[in-house]
Order: sequence, then structure tokens, then C-alpha cells
Amino acid sequence: MERSIDLGTFVPEPDDDMLICRCEEITKGEIRQAVHDGMFTIEEIRRWLRAGMGLCQGQTCGKLVKGIVAKELKMSPWKIEPATSRAPMRPVEMRIMGNEQLEG
Repeated sequence: MERSIDLGTFVPEPDDDMLICRCEEITKGEIRQAVHDGMFTIEEIRRWLRAGMGLCQGQTCGKLVKGIVAKELKMSPWKIEPATSRAPMRPVEMRIMGNEQLEG
């Protein structure tokens, strides 16, 4: 990805308060601002904002985030490398991992 892209000044849009990542409560404006701050890949956006790192692991917001980044960079979403996918996970108690019998 070319790092010397001049995106111009960040100009807020009326729908910047739209919630894109429900798990981490990240808005469209926060994603747009991150791109203008130099985060041009989905992995950078994930690390900076945590968008796509909640319980669903980007299954709900992944395509939306990619579309917003592509629009800000003025390129096709197909040219943006996807983030690493992970299965949704939930915390598990250690006693379950140790095969102990659950008391009812």
C-alpha cells in the first residue's frame, strides 16, 4: 500500500455517528478518521480501533469496515487485503477444560 497518499483534510459527514462495529462500539466517523490518520489496511484499523475484534470477530462489520476504508482511499474494496478471520470465541471456565464434572 502506497503510504504517501494525500487524502486531503478530514471532513466530517452527517452519518459519521453511525455504529459500524456493534461489539466494540466503533462509528463510521472513527474509521474514516483512522484512515485519514494513516491506517490504510484492515489489520491496522483493527489494531488501532479494535473494529472487528469483538465477540463476532468481524463477521458482522467486516464488509462495512472494508467498504468505508475503500471509499476513503478511493479504490475498489477488492484491492484491500482482508483481515485475518478467526472463529467467534467465548470464555470457558478452567474446570470445563479440565473435564471436571459440573455440579448441578
